[in-house]
Amino acid sequence: MSDISDAVPLSTAARRRRLTQEIWLVLGVAILGSATYAVLNLIDRYTIDVPLQQQSAALNVTQNERPWLDLLYQLRRIALIALPALLALYLLSANGRSAVRRIGLTLARPGRDLLHGIALAAAVGIPGLGVYALGRALGVTVEVRPAALDAVWWTVPVLILAALANGFLEEVVVVGYLAERLRDLRWGVAAIIVASSLLRGSYHLYQGPGMAIGNVAMGVLFAWYYLVPRWGGRVMPLVVAHTLIDVVAFVGYALIPAAWLAAIGVG
Repeated sequence: MSDISDAVPLSTAARRRRLTQEIWLVLGVAILGSATYAVLNLIDRYTIDVPLQQQSAALNVTQNERPWLDLLYQLRRIALIALPALLALYLLSANGRSAVRRIGLTLARPGRDLLHGIALAAAVGIPGLGVYALGRALGVTVEVRPAALDAVWWTVPVLILAALANGFLEEVVVVGYLAERLRDLRWGVAAIIVASSLLRGSYHLYQGPGMAIGNVAMGVLFAWYYLVPRWGGRVMPLVVAHTLIDVVAFVGYALIPAAWLAAIGVG
């Protein structure tokens, strides 16, 4: 015989506690490890004798000298990046409602989602270069090397997959999942936008305060897009935008000659 308590619905207070605990667990698995590392890394950068402007941060680095084994390492890393977002979707669908439909991660509106994604990417990416250049000039942003992989046949496809995984993880968890769960807790729109944008900025602190502030601004725009306009309410355009931004950064850095990058102050 099953325990009768299994059939008793949770009280409002108990449900809020459970949702709060779930949010912290999901963020802990998906984001907080990177955020705490970024904070400690920034402390490390400011407590050594090398000025921040002369320091660098490399993304998508080679894991093994043998290309075939390095490819397996890269694919493993990409799969593990995406996994927490799948967990968030699973938990959002616990009440029987489709999580992908709830946060607008479907392919129901491909044309509009693509156009909105391109517009968002332009709105973030173009000023983002200016923020990066200004941060470098002011000494509050490290040199960011988006791609440090050896040049082999699979380099560009892997960088594109990494961009897609980053966009999928961050937009599903930091915008879609977090916004829906905080709405379940009766948070207001402004509070959700602040929480989402500050969270996004926190795990970019390893790039320096300048880029962290830039990512907070990106977070405000993306969270606003999801929560406020009637034509919003969809994560898919955000995934498209984030993926496009990272593809341009990763693949562009890997393919553009170093002299060109130095001329525009990138790298």
